[in-house]
Amino acid sequence: MDNDTFPKRVSPGFCLIPREDGIPRAIIPQETPGDYFEEARILAASGGRFLGLWAAGAPEPRICTAFLLREGLFVLVLPLSSPEGRQTFPSLSSFLPAVDRFERSVRDLFGFTPEGLEDTRPWISQGLWSVPPLSSPPGTCIPETPRADLREYPFVPVFGPGVHEIPVGPVHAGIIEPGHFRFQVVGEKVLRLEERLGYTHKGVDGLFRSRDISSGARLAARISGDSTVACSIAFAQAVEQALDFTPAAGVRFLRALLLERERIANHLGDLGALGNDAGLGFGLSQFGRLKEDLLRRNRTHFGVRYLFDLVAPGGVRATLDDTAIRDLLDENRILSAEVAELQKIYDDHGGLQDRFQNTGVLLPEVARRLGAGGVVGRASAQAWDLRADHGGDPYRRFPPALALAHEGDVAARVLIRFLEIQESLVLARALLEHLPENSIAEPLPDNPETAEGLGIVEGFRGEVLAWVRLSPGGVIRAAHIQEPSALLWPALEVVVPGNLVADFPLINKSFNLSYSGHDL
Repeated sequence: MDNDTFPKRVSPGFCLIPREDGIPRAIIPQETPGDYFEEARILAASGGRFLGLWAAGAPEPRICTAFLLREGLFVLVLPLSSPEGRQTFPSLSSFLPAVDRFERSVRDLFGFTPEGLEDTRPWISQGLWSVPPLSSPPGTCIPETPRADLREYPFVPVFGPGVHEIPVGPVHAGIIEPGHFRFQVVGEKVLRLEERLGYTHKGVDGLFRSRDISSGARLAARISGDSTVACSIAFAQAVEQALDFTPAAGVRFLRALLLERERIANHLGDLGALGNDAGLGFGLSQFGRLKEDLLRRNRTHFGVRYLFDLVAPGGVRATLDDTAIRDLLDENRILSAEVAELQKIYDDHGGLQDRFQNTGVLLPEVARRLGAGGVVGRASAQAWDLRADHGGDPYRRFPPALALAHEGDVAARVLIRFLEIQESLVLARALLEHLPENSIAEPLPDNPETAEGLGIVEGFRGEVLAWVRLSPGGVIRAAHIQEPSALLWPALEVVVPGNLVADFPLINKSFNLSYSGHDL
């Protein structure tokens, strides 16, 4: 697909090339801030979904902004250099509401200034360091020293008769990661919710710099542990595109199988937790049993319960013999029947449906404006699923049906999970029955010149996006992985007002977002 297809949509000089490993994807250089702003506006107006914005630091500072269209993935790249030495870029917040926190994060981590951004509060940094930690060249360490003028984060207050404030977190019960939620309420009803994240910031983008590809893959797999396969595949795709390498059919099939097993495991866990939060402990025990059985089979056939480090740039580190394939097909059949029976119980349980229905409603128009994807987006009529829309081989051979609902409430998000489990089981069965001769990781070609690549994959929460820039010899010059939680946390703020405070845990669980995947 060449640029003649979109004469009025994107800049000339690029080419969208269909890829066997998934969606066509293109990196589009922008010459000036004006070009960048106008190109982003055109892509958004053409139906493009904003997926993420990130930066790369010295020695080649740049801003990268990703849009997903039906035709492919486009990433606009704006170099940050000027005769005056200023490192600024135009904010896109005037027409993209979801861009706000991404631009604030870039300012906190790199010191690049988004011109026109109204919200100047810190986001990732929480005001804790005096020098942006990623503003230095690779290999330079800048201590994150506390600022002398550190102040309390200025939450937006709500005033009026009977209004009071409830702070929750950042420390939560059990093993939940840290995040702060500030509720403004009247009686038991929420008027406003504002989040404060960034507590699990680890400097991931900085940790990628100067690593070799193998070490970078291990880091990518640990960005958000529940999405290790999705992050690993996205990173592998980015490296493979940069090196103009296409993995073998057996690799693509096994990657897809691992990804669907990760999706099924997470959906099983979420459905059990949602039942428990609504007072049905039976759901937690039954779905917990099914998930545990799946994880134990992972251990038996792949050597690890949560599928870490099985996907590598160039291939996979797993094989399946005939005995393993038969066992997984038996598991598939049993799991499909048991999930169908549990869905009937959930659907017929009046107490559950009373808690699920009309709770935490995300209207389709709001979901569209926020760029919501994954389970959250599809429960609010956003018909995006990379496997159905843009899947390369094997998704073209065995396309899963798109799970879609329009109500946008907890009940809809529960329904989407049930539907997706069954579709994943159908896809997994097809993959197992038609598995090509397995291929282990193949040697990657050398890159004599600097090269860039993109990867994108439909994880269980939504689209996981990866970008990598390689120096000659396969050393990572810069990299970024965008986990879908970064887009979905603002949507959670929107759906809670109007609900009871006691419903927040249920609504929050129906989103099941990652703190670690957001706080890079």
